[in-house]
Amino acid sequence: MESISIFDVFKISIGPSSSHTLGPWKCALDFILELESLEVNNLKIELYGSLSKTGKGHASNKAIQLGLLGVDYKLVETEKIPLILDKLKEDKIILIGKSTIKFSEQDDIIFKDEEKSEHPNTIIFKAFINNEIVIQQTYLSVGGGFIEKVGEIALPKKIKFPYPIQKTIDLRRYLQETNLTIPQIVMENEKALQPERKIKLEIDLLFDTIKNSVVKGCITKGMLPGGLKVIRRANNLCNSLINKSFKTFDQLEVIIRSNTYDFNSINKWISCFALAVNEENASMGRVVTAPTNGAAGVIPAVLLYYYFFCEKKYKDDIYQFFLTAGEIGSLYKKGATISAAMGGCQAEIGVSSSMAAGALTKVLGGNSNQVLMASEIAMEHHLGLTCDPIGGLVQIPCIERNTMGAIKAITAANLAIGGNPSNMKVNLDTIIKTMWETAQLMDSKFKETSEGGLALNISVGLPEC
Repeated sequence: MESISIFDVFKISIGPSSSHTLGPWKCALDFILELESLEVNNLKIELYGSLSKTGKGHASNKAIQLGLLGVDYKLVETEKIPLILDKLKEDKIILIGKSTIKFSEQDDIIFKDEEKSEHPNTIIFKAFINNEIVIQQTYLSVGGGFIEKVGEIALPKKIKFPYPIQKTIDLRRYLQETNLTIPQIVMENEKALQPERKIKLEIDLLFDTIKNSVVKGCITKGMLPGGLKVIRRANNLCNSLINKSFKTFDQLEVIIRSNTYDFNSINKWISCFALAVNEENASMGRVVTAPTNGAAGVIPAVLLYYYFFCEKKYKDDIYQFFLTAGEIGSLYKKGATISAAMGGCQAEIGVSSSMAAGALTKVLGGNSNQVLMASEIAMEHHLGLTCDPIGGLVQIPCIERNTMGAIKAITAANLAIGGNPSNMKVNLDTIIKTMWETAQLMDSKFKETSEGGLALNISVGLPEC
């Protein structure tokens, strides 16, 4: 069975898209490793399918350049990205190993108006010496920041999970046989890869990254980049809920906990958290894929709803939340897709909402069957959701969809905790299978191509490159 760590699902990333920004960035970082011993003098990068049609709006061209420069997406100061790209534009030189490569974005990154059979998100890198191709490599950006190298045989992992899980039925069997909870089973699997102490430190880092993206999104005003002239809303919404300024998450926490909020105000906070993260994502800020960049606001919104407004039942609740959500995300990765280019937005917001619903149910005290029930409910009401970003940008309707996904997740958790799983007519395996069948039947115009839906019916002109 395929072994997917929760840290494959949750990754620290740069916006706006895991498949169209992080994926191409990682492809470029991998490709330059092949050039270190050569003296090439020219590169050509060709983007196909969805990457070609919406690549500029998703900053694919910028991500590729940053990758070719060897910039680490986990460490780079996001504020310096424009300066790095401006310098490359001025110098027109990339240094890779022994190579001094003349480079022009306009000439060397080519958006091809055609599809490749391997995957809607296909990139071909070509390296030349005196106009002759010396290396050509095809990559697939398959969603959630996962990439595949065409022609490379993936070697099986030497370490096998004690509880290998391909489908929910496998997880259910372990639950019955061991009397462990879902996060306990997932933790045992993760411990096959690294010590528990490091697992918790990595989860702490994920949570800290989420906190930082929320704070930055809440305190930043202005307009989102890209040409749609979308005004940030998280700042105004935050200011309508509190009347004090803050610069850190700790300061925000003190302010929130010093007040009481009615249902409507809590609802606004949930939307505020989701908007904050996805406005940061749209600005090439640092976020956590959950499981993708476009859906990065759902998990933070639901997690902070729990963190600030719900009764705590477990000391290790944050770890339980991430372990549970990560496993649910991996089930969708194995059984369907987490790529909007393959499955529409049901594969991003729908999966994220399903992950959040199950995780919230667990930390609110729900049993394992209720966790799986909540995950199923959340996805059931996202089936068929299309991906139709206006102007190819992860802004409209993407940012608002994160608020909707968060609210659906919370509703699903409440329904599951108040319900009886034995009465359910649909299980999680069935809903994952149905989602994948729906994805395969969905017209390509509704799969991150900006050729259907709102993207077709709203005229906004060309986005900035």
